[in-house]
Amino acid sequence: MDIGKDYIGVGVWAFILNDNDELLLQKRAVPAEKDHWCIPGGRLEMFETLENAVIREAKEETNLDIEVLQIMGVCDHIIKEENAHWVATSYLCKIRSGVAKIMEPDKASDMKWFNINNLPEKLTITTKKALEDYKKIKK
Repeated sequence: MDIGKDYIGVGVWAFILNDNDELLLQKRAVPAEKDHWCIPGGRLEMFETLENAVIREAKEETNLDIEVLQIMGVCDHIIKEENAHWVATSYLCKIRSGVAKIMEPDKASDMKWFNINNLPEKLTITTKKALEDYKKIKK
């Protein structure tokens, strides 16, 4: 049985901004939402806290050691045509150390810092929701 397909998956996402108010995005190389830009993240593992999962996923995917500042929101990531169903929590994070680089080239075809006010058009559902949540926090 496949997580997120045969049963609902639980995911975590890191909304990482640098000192230049740029957001780190990865271009997905795999379904769901292949070729869309997304914030780094992945699935929760058994007996792992959500915050520990987002710290681990950020390190595994980007080589960055991050600090979680606060929870931003929860996204119902449902794509019926791709047979995908996840519940994903996003976190506002800051960099503690490291230089961003693609650590899982089979999952991400590109990674870039984007100005928060000038993001690419093809964003994943979870990234769009995290942006909405971030705008609410900034008010």
